[in-house]
Amino acid sequence: MQQFVVPQFIDVEDKIIGPITVRQFIIIMVGGFLVFLEFRLADFGLFILEGLITLFLIALFAFFKVNGMPFHFFFVNFIATLNKPKIRTWQKLVPEFELKGSLHQPVPVHTDNPVATKPSLYKSRLQELSLEVDTGGAYRAEDYEKSSF
Repeated sequence: MQQFVVPQFIDVEDKIIGPITVRQFIIIMVGGFLVFLEFRLADFGLFILEGLITLFLIALFAFFKVNGMPFHFFFVNFIATLNKPKIRTWQKLVPEFELKGSLHQPVPVHTDNPVATKPSLYKSRLQELSLEVDTGGAYRAEDYEKSSF
C-alpha cells in the first residue's frame, strides 16, 4: 500500500520574510501602492491625512486578529451578519399565477378509492416484545401464535 504524507498545521500561514506571512506581505504591498498614489495625486496636507488613515487600515487588515481570526474574515462576517434579518421566519413564496389558479379551480374529490384500514392485531407489539425478552429470544411471538392454534 502506498504511503502518503498528511499535511499538518494547515491553519498556520507560511512565513516569507521574517514573521511576515504571504497574506500580510500582499496587503502591505497593495497599501504601499495606495499611499504612493495618494502622495502623487494629493497635496501634502491631504496626503498626510489620507496616508495616516490608509496606514491604519493596512495595519488593521494585515496584523490585527479577532478571536484568532484575521480581521478581514471578521469584517466580512460582520457585514454578512448586518445584512441578515434579526429574526428568521419561514415564508413560503408562492408565485402569483399559482395562487390565482388555485383560487378559481375547485379541489377534485376522489371517492372511488376507499381508504385502506390497518388490520387489527391479535396482540399488542409490547406483549410480543415482552415474550421475546422474557424467554431470552428462545420464543418469538410468531412461533408462540402458531403453537397455540
